[in-house]
Amino acid sequence: MKEKVKKSQQINIQIDDDVGSGEYANFVVITHSPAEFILDFTRILPGVPKAKVNSRIVMAPPHVKAFLKALNDNITRYESKHGEIKIQERKSFSDFGLKPPDDVLPN
Repeated sequence: MKEKVKKSQQINIQIDDDVGSGEYANFVVITHSPAEFILDFTRILPGVPKAKVNSRIVMAPPHVKAFLKALNDNITRYESKHGEIKIQERKSFSDFGLKPPDDVLPN
């Protein structure tokens, strides 16, 4: 009986120095269309009325769902090792000392 041998492919991922240092984000705006999800990552600081998008990630819906699964798996592993991640619910932009935009959020 022939057994199928599963071949694993190794991907060599490289990262530039300027990207490797990372960008801190404490706020993300997520928008979507039938074809894609757009994630705009930014930093919101108390009392600062402007926030600049530091990184925009555009993903196809199946990739977003795979990303969500991977993120959930990693959160489960993190919490099993370090304890539950507690979050403080934010009710509005005003928790940051900001007022929400009058028009639609950028995408």
